This record gives sequence, structure tokens and C-alpha cells, in this order.
Amino acid sequence: MAPYAFTLWKNIFTIECWFDVPCPSVTSLSHRMDSGRQLPASKHECTLRGMTTHHISELEIKIVDTRDMTNVLYIRDLPKPSKHLSFHPSGSYLAVSCTDAIVYVYSISTEEPTLTQQFDGLIRSLETEDERSSKVIWHPDGRAFAIPTATRDVQVISRDDGEKQRVFSGGHMGDITALSWSPNGAMLATSASDRKILIWDTKTQKVIARYDYSGVINLAWHPYENIFSFVTSEGELFIYPNFLSQENLQLLQKPPQPAPFIHDPLSESSAKNRKTLTNGLKRPFENRPRRKGTPDSLDDILGPESGGEEDDFVEDDDGAGYLDEVNGYGKRTNGHLDGLDGPNVKRRATYQSWQPQIHQPFQPGSTPWRGNRRYLCLNLTGFVWTVDQDTHHTVTVEFYDREFHRDFHFTDPYLYDKACLNEHGTLFSCPPSGDNPAMIFYRPHETWTARADWRTQLPIGEDVTFTTSTNYVRVFTLFGTPFRIYRQKSSPTVTCASWRDYVLTMGNGAVGGDGCAKLLYTIENVKRDAVCQSEDIVAMTENAQVKSVFFSDNGDPCIYDSSGTLLILQHWRTPGQARWVPLLDTTTLERLAGGRKEETYWPVAVAQNKFHCIILKGGDQYPYFPKPLLSEFEFKVPCTAAVVEESPDSSVNEGSRLQESFVRSSLMLSLLEDLVSATNASHGQRTELSRREIEVDKVLLQLLNLECREGEERGMKALEIVSLMRDRGGKMLEAAGKVAGRYGRTVLQEKINELAERRLMGMNEEES
Repeated sequence: MAPYAFTLWKNIFTIECWFDVPCPSVTSLSHRMDSGRQLPASKHECTLRGMTTHHISELEIKIVDTRDMTNVLYIRDLPKPSKHLSFHPSGSYLAVSCTDAIVYVYSISTEEPTLTQQFDGLIRSLETEDERSSKVIWHPDGRAFAIPTATRDVQVISRDDGEKQRVFSGGHMGDITALSWSPNGAMLATSASDRKILIWDTKTQKVIARYDYSGVINLAWHPYENIFSFVTSEGELFIYPNFLSQENLQLLQKPPQPAPFIHDPLSESSAKNRKTLTNGLKRPFENRPRRKGTPDSLDDILGPESGGEEDDFVEDDDGAGYLDEVNGYGKRTNGHLDGLDGPNVKRRATYQSWQPQIHQPFQPGSTPWRGNRRYLCLNLTGFVWTVDQDTHHTVTVEFYDREFHRDFHFTDPYLYDKACLNEHGTLFSCPPSGDNPAMIFYRPHETWTARADWRTQLPIGEDVTFTTSTNYVRVFTLFGTPFRIYRQKSSPTVTCASWRDYVLTMGNGAVGGDGCAKLLYTIENVKRDAVCQSEDIVAMTENAQVKSVFFSDNGDPCIYDSSGTLLILQHWRTPGQARWVPLLDTTTLERLAGGRKEETYWPVAVAQNKFHCIILKGGDQYPYFPKPLLSEFEFKVPCTAAVVEESPDSSVNEGSRLQESFVRSSLMLSLLEDLVSATNASHGQRTELSRREIEVDKVLLQLLNLECREGEERGMKALEIVSLMRDRGGKMLEAAGKVAGRYGRTVLQEKINELAERRLMGMNEEES
């Protein structure tokens, strides 16, 4: 028997081997490695832990914990025989390459292995006895894996989202038979049927070394030395010391390197986390000078020592180094001691200084890179997405209403990373690059001139981070005239949103007792130069984060947080009166009741009294391509416990629904009242206001009917419900009296009639 492949993870030793007899021990296997025995016709896989082997079938994988031999996991749902196994560096996942050209990734950190990902179309269909490889090779950082493709390339795949990343291509003229990452992930070794072993630079995906060896079917790097090993199909094991040349050895000596992503999410998140508070220091002890000697030291006070000849008892007259050197203050130096790592300060314990937790900046409606694509903006008007073409980007703007707007597409040499889309135009911005400053680009949808788009450059060192990196809020007119600039009080900036002349900005405020910065918001009318709300707190639950900020179609600020709650800002036009009111808790939706579905929601807009969103399934956090469909949900204010449809008491369910309807309709009426009173309302808006007032009274009338039906003892609550009616003409109060009379509640009917008479006379309830 000759080994086909072997991998090692901690206490798990996996051998993929050809055999026509039961698996031998590791000792006998080492002897057979040099025997050069020809390969039999059949091939199976066996998984070893420590020194224990287990003979398994083609459609079954058995995983045994050598620390507890009774702890056994089975994978029995494979549709086709397995060809390769590969453990994730953490030991939490197992990748299985099967003969049906599908890679299955299982989570083995639970009691039962669960299928977490499935990749189809990455590998070719290979039989188990085929020398060509389809094995998954995890990168040492665990965030991606490499796999040989049918085109003789090596494709890197992201573990989290399964998207294609960088590709190692153009190196081999034959099918790939083996591949292996270097221990630090800086290099990739591949072998193929073209009798070549290639060493690739992970960062550049370029070949840096070539070796001529035939029949190689497995590769392995030494964990920390310049030693390389490989096995041939003839059963020969080669150990190659000093494998890399001095030119390439420096790559092996580097610290752990990241997986080759097109856009590395780790580096992007690290760039965000590097930002500190305005008054904070990035590295407070980096440039602090060493403390010098004090002028009132003991030597300065007493003067030089005068102890006679005994002070010079040992003299270094021959330069042999008997005495330690002294500095300018007559003190013995520490040159004989080893150097200390870390900053050159006396009190090293303060190096890891405490830093407050701040809210990270984000762009509403945008998504991170997934492969080479990402959404720059996504709302009810349309969406903007970009594709990374290595040397440039290509940007596409599409609209939902193609009769009103026309889609467009252009080549982007500036690498725009932020965008905003509305009914007037599209705004882009790009970060500074080298000597090129950050830039803002605006393209209107419809103009009556030949060219109306404009670009402007920001000052050097300033970047667009939803306001700017210097916490400036820059206001431009629609066609590029600078209108206003000011510095935001709360910093660092988190995000911003706008509607007509109103701008909402969010930033980090004071640090609370939990070590987290408060999230503050400000709303102002930039045209009138009037502040509506100044540095008010965004109301959120503990550990929740804002996922999106936007204005509704009626111009009311809304936020959607990580707990799945949609909130709207009420009375925001009156200074000091604003409050965040929940419109919908998506975790209480009926479609999620009973755990039938596991899904989250990507907020898009609040329009036409509905919540428009994208449903995300399979644990996704962001929408992706192809263009997702929009879903809409009715508002449901979480004012009572969730309604139980199977409850035998129908009046309880009906009462809960009516109470929620009353609170919700009252909230929508209040929002419309604020809009009508603060703007030059149209006739349609005033008509809608009257309709909503009647709608609130109708819900109260239904609640009154329910209370009267329950009995006379509900009379006090029934009268309270009637007093909440807004109707001043008396029609609704008259209808309420008829409802009480229908159920024979004469006392209640009399009370309602008295209330109607007082309102008709213009008397308040407090005056009676």
C-alpha cells in the first residue's frame, strides 16, 4: 500500500490511502512508504486520531476523539463516495470532497455533525482512484480555503460567504495533483501531472520557484524550518532540506499572513477600529521621551564620592571589562541586561491602556465586499453596485421605475467606495489614494443642459466618512456650489442621512459607565440654518447597534437596530420633544412563530405605511447578487404580548389586536399632524389627516363594543375609551351611546351623553 495523502491537525491525524487490506499501523505505514509498491485499484479514506485507525465505508465518515474513545461522530448523509477530507485549522469544520463534484463542509463542534455549506461547480467529478486532486486546503488563518479547479488553476474561496476570491492561474500545463499552504500562509505549493512543483507568492499569486518532479501526489511543509516533503505515486517519500532559496526564504520567515482576499474584510474592519476618540491618543507612549535624571538627585546634593583609595579597589586598567560603564550622572548603566520588548517607557504596565468602545461608522444601504462585488447603495429608488476589475471598478446604477429613470453604467478609475441615490441624482465619493485627494462626484438624472455632473476634491488628508474624516459636515447645492461647512460636535462620526433640507448626523458622545460611548444624533434644516434636535441620545437596548438610518417617505427619521426593531422619531421638529417609538419588532412576526423559519431582514425603506426590506436566509447578514426581491411588512407596534392564534378566548386576541391598532393609528396620526403643522400642507394631506382622525375613533368604537359585550363591570374602562375619542362634532360620541344602549348599559349610555354635552358646550373633562 502507498499513501495518497495525509494531513495533521492537533491530535487528529488523517490519512487518505489506497489499500486492499485493512489499514496498518503508522509504523508499518512508514515502512511501506519506501517499498515502492504499485497502487491497487480501489481507494478508501480512513481517519486516524493519535495511533488508532478505523476502517470506514465510502459513504460514511467516522471521527473518533482519542482523548475519549467513546466520543464518536458519524457523517452518513453523503450522496456519493468521499475522495478527500480536510480539517479546518480550528478543528470546528470538516471539508469533504466527493466524487459528485461537490464539496460539503460540516460543523463538527456539536454533538451531531451538521452540513453548513455546500459548493457545487468548484471541482471536477473525479473517481476515488484518480490521482488528480480535488482536496480542500484550508489557509492557516482559517478564513478561506484553496481548491484545484478543472481549468488547472487554484481558486481561493471565502469560508464565511462562499465567494470566489483570488485565483492562482497560468502556472501548470497539467491537472493539479496536490497543494499545500506554507505554515505562515505566505506561500502555496502545488504539483501537477506536468511534472512540476510550483511555489506561489500568496500576496501576488505569482510563481516564485519551479521544481521538476514527476508523479507527486502530496505535499507538506515543515512547521518551522526550511524543509519540504512530498510523496510520489510510486510510494516514495522525499524530504528536501534547504528547499527555498535565500531570495524566497524571507517569505517563510514572515509572521502569519492573511488569506488572499480580493477585499480583505479583516483589513477593512481593522481600519475602522483604528479610529479613536477625538481627544484620545493612538499610541500614548510611542513618542514619550525617557525620563532624565533630576537636578536634585542624591549625587547632586552630596557631590562626588570621596571614599579614598578603597573606592577604586578594582580598576579596569587593562580594558578587560571588570567594571560596568557609568552614565553622565555616575550611575551604572543597564547595558549588561537584555533588551525589553514593547515601548521604551519606565512604567510598561500602562502600555495596554484602556480604550472606550465606540460605535463604528457605516454607510446606510451599503454592503461589504463579497468576492469582487458589493452594493454601494440600495433603497426604494434603485440600487448602485460596483465590481472590482483589479485595475478599475465598473459601476452600475439601476432603477425600479425604468419609465421615469434610465439605468446607466460606467467605468470607474477613481474606485468609488460610497454612493447615495435619490430621485434627483447619484452621489459618489472615493477615498484618498497616494497623492490624489478624496473626491466627490455627483451625476443628476435629468438636466436641460449638455453637462451637469460635477466633481470636487477635498483638502489633502481629508476623507469622506459619511461626513468627513475631520468631522466636518460639508453641504453643497444640487449642482456643486459649496453652501455650508461646520464641524460636528459628537465625534467620531458614525453615519448621516438626509431628506429635502433636513440632515441627520450621528456620532459618538460621552462614555458611559459601561465603557461604551453614547450614540448621539442631531437634526437640522441646513437651508434655514435651524437645529431641530441637538446632541440627543439614540434610544437602543443594551448591546444593540444601529444597522441603518433613513427617512420615511413622509420625512420622519427611522432607525433599524441589530435587535430587529424598527423605530421612528416622533415630534422631532420640536426641540427637546423627540422620542423614538417602535413601529415593528421583526422577531415577533407570525412567519417566525414556532421556529419554522430562521431569517433576518435588511432594512430598505419605510413608505406607504409599510416596512420594506430584503429577507436574508441561511445566516446571511447582507444581501447579495442576483438582485434580491423586496418584501414588505405591515407595522405592528409591540404594545402587548404576541397574539396567540390558537387561544380559546377569542375576545383576548381581538382586544390585543384592537389595542395595537389604536396605538399604531394614534402614532401615525401624530406624525401626520406634525408634518401638516410644520409645512405648507396640501389639500390631500389635510384630507388624509381628517381620515386618520376618524380611523382612530373607529378603533376606539370597536374597543367600546368589546368592553360592553363583556359586562357591566367593564363600564369604567368603557367610559375611559369613549373619552379618548377625538371627534368634536358629536357623531362618534352619538355612535358610542348607541353601542352602549344596544347592550343595555343604560348607566354607561347616560355617562356618554353627559360627556357629549360637555364637549358640545366646550367644557374640558377636568372642569366637570
